[in-house]
Amino acid sequence: MTTLSSQVKSSLNVTTPGVQIWRIEAMQMVPVPSSTFGTFFDGDCYVVLAIHKTANSLSYDIHYWIGQDSSQDEQGAAAIYTTQMDDFLKGRAVQHREVQGNESEAFRGYFKKGLVIQKGGVASGLKQVETNASNVQRLLHVKGKRNVVAGEVDMSWKSFNRGDVFLLDLGKLIIQWNGPESNHMERLRGMTLAKEIRDQERGGRTHVGVVEGEDEVASPQLMEVMNYVLGQRTELKAAISDSVVEPALKAALKLYHVSDSEGKMVVREVATQPLTQDLLNHEDCYILDQGGQKIFVWKGKNANAQERKEAMNQALNFIKAKQYPANTQVEVQNDGAESAIFQQLFQKWTVPNRTSGLGKTHTVGSVAKVEQVKFDAASMHVQPQVAAQQKMVDDGSGEVQVWRIEDLELVPVESKWLGHFYGGDCYLLLYTYLIGEKQHYLLYIWQGSQASQDEIAASAYQAVILDRKYNDEPVQVRVPMGKEPPHLMSIFKGRMVVYQGGTSRANNLEPMPSTRLFQVQGTSANNTKAFEVLARATSLNSNDVFVLKTPSCCYLWCGKGCSGDEREMAKMVADIISPTEKQVVVEGQEPANFWMALGGKAPYANTKRLQEENMVISPRLFECSNKTGRFLATEIPDFNQDDLEEDDVFLLDVWDQVFFWMGKNSNEEEKKAAATTAQEYLKTHPSGRDLNTPIIVVKQGHEPPTFTGWFLAWDPFKWSNSKSYEDLKTELGNSEDWSQIAAEITNPKVDMFTAHTNFTSGPLPIFPLEQLVNKPVEELPEGVDPSRKEEHLSVEDFTKALGMTPAAFSALPRWKQQNLKKEKGLF
Repeated sequence: MTTLSSQVKSSLNVTTPGVQIWRIEAMQMVPVPSSTFGTFFDGDCYVVLAIHKTANSLSYDIHYWIGQDSSQDEQGAAAIYTTQMDDFLKGRAVQHREVQGNESEAFRGYFKKGLVIQKGGVASGLKQVETNASNVQRLLHVKGKRNVVAGEVDMSWKSFNRGDVFLLDLGKLIIQWNGPESNHMERLRGMTLAKEIRDQERGGRTHVGVVEGEDEVASPQLMEVMNYVLGQRTELKAAISDSVVEPALKAALKLYHVSDSEGKMVVREVATQPLTQDLLNHEDCYILDQGGQKIFVWKGKNANAQERKEAMNQALNFIKAKQYPANTQVEVQNDGAESAIFQQLFQKWTVPNRTSGLGKTHTVGSVAKVEQVKFDAASMHVQPQVAAQQKMVDDGSGEVQVWRIEDLELVPVESKWLGHFYGGDCYLLLYTYLIGEKQHYLLYIWQGSQASQDEIAASAYQAVILDRKYNDEPVQVRVPMGKEPPHLMSIFKGRMVVYQGGTSRANNLEPMPSTRLFQVQGTSANNTKAFEVLARATSLNSNDVFVLKTPSCCYLWCGKGCSGDEREMAKMVADIISPTEKQVVVEGQEPANFWMALGGKAPYANTKRLQEENMVISPRLFECSNKTGRFLATEIPDFNQDDLEEDDVFLLDVWDQVFFWMGKNSNEEEKKAAATTAQEYLKTHPSGRDLNTPIIVVKQGHEPPTFTGWFLAWDPFKWSNSKSYEDLKTELGNSEDWSQIAAEITNPKVDMFTAHTNFTSGPLPIFPLEQLVNKPVEELPEGVDPSRKEEHLSVEDFTKALGMTPAAFSALPRWKQQNLKKEKGLF
């Protein structure tokens, strides 16, 4: 019998929101390094723990993922470990069964860059995902418009169809082939994934080429490579329509009572929609069948131990008895820890010690109100790699070195700028901490939203160099601006400030805004940061404290919903923003000069609901479609502004009002049907909603604060700065002749060697610049490869000779590289 080992228990971080993953190896749970999150092998099973911050408490989801070629033993072990982890969490988790090819939206949503499923597994010797491998040969089938799943398929034209996107990954070259019937968003997602593989797995040392399926003749060399690798082109299969799952809202609900009192499992139907909470008896277990789309098992807190233990098996037996597909999604709900999705399938759902019922007077949550978990340093004396994945290895009191990227090189940040992060810069932070007497390292790569592509590439390249300098020991954490993890905030002890743009470089000529507004979030020195927002009244929110810096004064504005701890931390961080004396302003008692500095008084997110901490319902975001002639909605878990796509229509349900957000490129039919669709949503909601609930239609670019207040750090300029598929394609810089790289692949060189050949592998020997520049082959030092002179240079000489870093050079098209080498005497 498998058990949750003490090693796994000690490595479990149950206080920090985020994802933790284990793989089943030899029937044991083995942690998966965070650098490979999102890549799964189809011969394996995994256990995934997701921790979410909801209102003033944490919620837990445990998913066990079953690869199609995994063994029955591994599947059984994953299911048992899931149950044991739930027991360890004292029954506070929701359990999910995920089968390859039919993963839930919640599961896919954890991996925003895409879910990659590779062939192989532990049994075949594939212990981990290889990075920087140039001998890769695989074909990835990219599916899904929102949360991408890229599954490895057979290297053959037979795997292709006309409606999807495929990535042919050959190590040094990735070819993105877009089916002629694939849509704009699928192509964009495919390119994002191709770039992610290039930049994160290969360190930028891979070319990406694109073949548009409707115009293959425009890419003859790439097609030559594809035919060489895949065999001669055959007739393509027709497009496979994306499976459209009708939402829970329309499904027929049936509740079944489960009992083994007679020695065998007996399932009896007890109710159909509408369902009420009092149908669930604490002494029993129940199965809720959502029209065969998803099966829920509810375990009463006083049910007998055997019934509770067998909950997942009961669901699987039920699926067989009903002859539902074997990959039907299953969720196990614990009495008292039910998910919001489950609760809303019932007409009324009350929670002890909270507002009764879900009528018009209930309270709801705002993403803007985030209660912080107090850090317990004692709980983090665990394996360093696991602790680093959770980004809370200690209380942030270790040693830190900070560099800024300037001219693509590392420049130490002056002490006066420590804790100041400018959106126009990229920073590297090396954090050193001790476990026992051994030093361990975390390397944070912070990338500003307004930094140039060259600086972002240089930050990744410099991180590799720094990593090598410390013997490949640092754990690298890429931090996009606005996604700062708790541990990074804890390093600066409540003095972290993030600016929307600008730089702290000494030669900066850009004028600083005279008026700036900062939203402060955090309750202690370990979780506080100030984030610059647009200096307008609409940016305010009743839940938080804001610092308004003006030429003449610095205001500390305290919303009605903020706590005393938040006010104290805001005072501390305000001293970093402005050394002048602070004028404390309480919401509702603002002086005229305060509003004048913000361009005038204007409405902002200030409803009473935002000030209340007792929350029963969380806001829910759905992607909506009426393309099939009926209302369909796909819920987006853990949503943020990035989830709002310009091509779509979205429904944001905050209970006492429903927002209908329309992207500028959404189809006209959906726009016309906006109000009707939202009414349909209310009518079919299982909770029996008030049909008079206000429906607010919001157009992209014209969002009111009552809408943006539900999204953390809303960026009003997001869409004006975002890049289209065509922009990303142009950025690849692949207008060159592909003939050379095509020739390398289709006519590989046969290795010739003599008695004097040196078979030593590894990096090429380094020589001084003067021994290589403008030297004919016969005058080159022994051991120099004449076709790769630049690779024999030190980084310093390389940059001096070619005017750019090796990373920037490798990103250039091949013809540009050759021309530059000729110009600099290194050809």
